[in-house]
Amino acid sequence: MARTIATNRRVERDELEQFLRSRHDGVLVTTRADGRPQLSPVTYGVDDAGRIVVSTYPERAKAVNVRRDPRASLLSLGERFSDPWVQVDGEAEVIDLPESVEPLVDYYRSISGEHPDWDEYRAAMVTQGKSLVRLTITRWGPVATGGFPARLAEA
Repeated sequence: MARTIATNRRVERDELEQFLRSRHDGVLVTTRADGRPQLSPVTYGVDDAGRIVVSTYPERAKAVNVRRDPRASLLSLGERFSDPWVQVDGEAEVIDLPESVEPLVDYYRSISGEHPDWDEYRAAMVTQGKSLVRLTITRWGPVATGGFPARLAEA
């Protein structure tokens, strides 16, 4: 049986954003108070400015951590574990109510398109006390897949 060869493909910013918009599952990495990483599985979108956006609550670890240390990373995953992935790094911010309502609308649109009742959605976000984490990407790795090193392709 042929071995799957690992790939690492460098991409420009526009191709990165296109890749990120094609999926919505990821792992957001923030920094705990003791300096250790906090990993949070998230559903993410990409806003019109190319920033990663994640809906959350103000008391969740990711929001608390970002308020203290804005450095954050996201590992973007595909539907299957073996799908291509990419890590992006940057500076994050937390947007709370009432300023978070319209960015939360944009978040929803970036993932699911149009909502049947935007007034109802906005009211639900306020009732739930939702916040938004927004990650401005400053660097990224290659779009990669797992597998064997190429030198072992024929082994």
